[in-house]
Amino acid sequence: MTFRSGDSFEKRHIGPYAADLEEMLSEVGVQSLDSLMTEIVPAGIRNKESLPLPSAEFESEYLDRMKKLSERNVSCRSFIGLGYYGTITPSVILRNVIENPSWYTPYTPYQAEVAQGRLEALLNYQTAIEDLTAMEVANASLLDEATAAAEAMVLLHRIRSRQPHAGNVFLVSDRCFPQTVEVLRGRAEPLGLDVRTGPETQFSFDETVFGALLQYPDVNGAIRPLDDVIEAAHEAGVLVAVASDLLALTLLKPPGESGADVVFGSSQRFGVPMGYGGPHAAFFATRQEYVRQIPGRLIGVSVDRHGRQAYRMALQTREQHIRRERATSNICTAQALLANVAGFYAVYHGADGLREIARRIQKTANHLTRRLAAIGVSQKNVCFFDSLHLSLGSSLVTRRLRDLAEAQKFNFRYFGDFEVGICLDETTTDTDVETIVSLFDKAMDCPEAKPVAAVLAEEDDWSLEWPEKLVRQSDFLNHAVFNSYRSELEMMRYLKQLERKDIGLDTSMIPLGSCTMKLTSATELIPVTWKEFSEVHPYVPVEHAAAYHQVFDELRRALCVITGFSAVSLQPNSGAQGEFAGLMVIRAYHQARGDQRRDVVLIPSSAHGTNPASAAMAGMKIVIVKCDDQGNVDVSDLGKRVTEFGDRLNALMITYPSTHGVFEESVREICELVHKHGGQVYMDGANMNAQVGITSPAVIGADVCHLNLHKTFAIPHGGGGPGMGPIAVAEHLSPYLPGHAMVKTGGDEAIRSVAAGPWGSASVLLISHAYVCLLGAEGMTKATQVAMLNANYIKSKLRAHFDVLYAGENGRVAHELIFDLRPFRESAGVTEQDVAKRLMDFGFHAPTVSFPVQGTLMVEPTESESKIELDRFCNAMMKIREEIQAIIDGAADRNDNPLLNAPHTAEELTVTDWNHPYSRQEAAFPLPSVRGRKYWPPISRIDDAYGDRNLICACPPVDSYDDGAE
Repeated sequence: MTFRSGDSFEKRHIGPYAADLEEMLSEVGVQSLDSLMTEIVPAGIRNKESLPLPSAEFESEYLDRMKKLSERNVSCRSFIGLGYYGTITPSVILRNVIENPSWYTPYTPYQAEVAQGRLEALLNYQTAIEDLTAMEVANASLLDEATAAAEAMVLLHRIRSRQPHAGNVFLVSDRCFPQTVEVLRGRAEPLGLDVRTGPETQFSFDETVFGALLQYPDVNGAIRPLDDVIEAAHEAGVLVAVASDLLALTLLKPPGESGADVVFGSSQRFGVPMGYGGPHAAFFATRQEYVRQIPGRLIGVSVDRHGRQAYRMALQTREQHIRRERATSNICTAQALLANVAGFYAVYHGADGLREIARRIQKTANHLTRRLAAIGVSQKNVCFFDSLHLSLGSSLVTRRLRDLAEAQKFNFRYFGDFEVGICLDETTTDTDVETIVSLFDKAMDCPEAKPVAAVLAEEDDWSLEWPEKLVRQSDFLNHAVFNSYRSELEMMRYLKQLERKDIGLDTSMIPLGSCTMKLTSATELIPVTWKEFSEVHPYVPVEHAAAYHQVFDELRRALCVITGFSAVSLQPNSGAQGEFAGLMVIRAYHQARGDQRRDVVLIPSSAHGTNPASAAMAGMKIVIVKCDDQGNVDVSDLGKRVTEFGDRLNALMITYPSTHGVFEESVREICELVHKHGGQVYMDGANMNAQVGITSPAVIGADVCHLNLHKTFAIPHGGGGPGMGPIAVAEHLSPYLPGHAMVKTGGDEAIRSVAAGPWGSASVLLISHAYVCLLGAEGMTKATQVAMLNANYIKSKLRAHFDVLYAGENGRVAHELIFDLRPFRESAGVTEQDVAKRLMDFGFHAPTVSFPVQGTLMVEPTESESKIELDRFCNAMMKIREEIQAIIDGAADRNDNPLLNAPHTAEELTVTDWNHPYSRQEAAFPLPSVRGRKYWPPISRIDDAYGDRNLICACPPVDSYDDGAE
């Protein structure tokens, strides 16, 4: 009999105990959770019945089921390549980073003082990318290689469009990865860009061309010099992007030395498991002169208020909430956790270790080439790193080889009538080589070749067989961080040193509004690193990944039930990509009906900044709709807009509950008004944590929504990624769900891919699948109810201390609330940033600062937080309010007080001379409860302006940040 834990997962996931719930309901002033829901959610949109989903599973039962299910994924050896490779994740990184909540639960490092560990790790990553590509500046990762290609195309076009006679043609080598070309075409078309593929030797750089893309090594593994093509392009004023391979660049002349303007690719083979397609961090590097155009996030170096070196996110004015439709991209989530893994892989191996891995792969590829040549198999590549392009001369032999290989559970790449690709990697063994030779031998019916051991013995004097102009001559990874942590003990200590500088959910509540920092349980994460799931290549035959597809089917069915829609695409690998995909599906629907003129998207002024950024990417004209004093969509203004734009209306983008944390009573009226004028309704799923089990996008009248699985459905934030943003659609939109160049996905009239992977970041879908199965319908509904109770409990506890900006007709908020701190700027000289920094002294990450309203804090407690933690947060806020009042009353110095000087480090509290008018104890231990669980900020408040004036985005000299430095 299977062992059953005595408690359901619901009790483990939802923070407040039964007795706590009674006290909290009493504080809020209602009898039950159901009663509270009637006061928050309009009656016309509430679900009448519970969600028709399977009963919740116990944790032990779920893991048993998943272990049996995982065996349906065929344990095979894949040599397919195309941007996905076997890799060995060092155990010290697997255990201390990937499986460590201190690394996977933190938020994006907007509050730099409590994110110095992650920021240093990301700076290491940027430095490694700059060194390996020989470019001047790199960002802190993008979503995947294909979307990085699209970002490169857009960046190059933006730069060239500032010059006279800029064209709209982007030349793409026919040797690029097919999934990359597909994403490029999908991103180019709504922007009016013309992607043309062909042999790079035939590129014509006329006045219509603004940019070009090369693959190095190419899709078939061949390596050709870049210099002549890039020089010809530059002579014509054309900019060039190069997709490349980090491991190859340890031996291969880097594109930056050949004059490339952008270099990008996937850092997956730096220790990140394939995971059936993701998540993997894309790298992106460019010239210093383009630094203010670089997409995504950029980590820079600044100083704190005492002049000590500190790290921060640089150039934050590029973020979507500020630039909106003028944002450089809509990358709302990078792949921070995976970038950190890749960076740590570089730190642990160093330049010598990486070269040795690359040399071993190249040596094995050379051995295999010679073995196969001995039995009559020709290699078409003159120069290659890890990939063989083989010609068998007969489609019959190719079919015979495929049958033999799949029976042996070996997967190769087959293309054309008689061509085969074999890509080797870090995990390839001598036994693999022997098996491959045997398979080809049988397929070609040739005498058995010499044993591999004999060949190895004959070729111990191996050296690179490339022309000198292709061989890397420059050094890389010379910084001390890449040369200091070779032993596991030292590496573990370094990882722990960084980890202890940060606040994650393992430290305290992260009360970020609109970001839903809930529990990601250990049980939900366990299957992700099982080799049956982590080692699967995304292009294996579908039947080899049967376990994954059962998970996908179960998750899609659940998400359809939850949203009320009929179909789901799991491909978009971030919330912003979900927005883009949803808008492109709507666009395709209108065009299929002959409504090509529908190009106007209406967006409320309160919307997430990614909404207008995504609409701009989709080639739409953005029209802002006013909101009333309560933060609701102004129905009167909406009426004017839909009438004004008539047959040009494409869609309305709306967040529900609103970005202000309120269920708008008129939501159905709003949706009907848009439909009446031929538009579609796109619902931003950022606030689905207030809908699941209570209402749904379909019930309110939407046509499509994206779902932030890294919010509502428990995928962890990972310091700013992984994320997933699947879209759910009504039946009439289902034919247009995204397709893929390599695997059948989507509808019969599918739009082009929006991500490199057919199912996005497939491996982390296991987490959301577990969340749904472990909570079941009742548990997910209760989670929604408790999330709203927790928010209203905080509102009630703090109502005498802070004004809440918006509430529904009954004075209730939904799952989040906005505290108005604007009055304190004048009365006390205190800003929302001061309160955010002071909360660090209490051991809390700040709430969302100045969004959606300047001068405010937006708080979302989530259902996972216990009453004890909610009370601890409320007590901290009350104490801060007392400190503000002391300034107002003149009892505290207006220019020298705990708020303005926060956060306080251990170093400044232990100086001999303490010159502040408040005590050290008041600074460090403002409440007795802080003493028992004190978090010490590693640095004081950061000088952001200094960092932007002195932009440094790579590792600084090692002695400039020393724990004992002055």
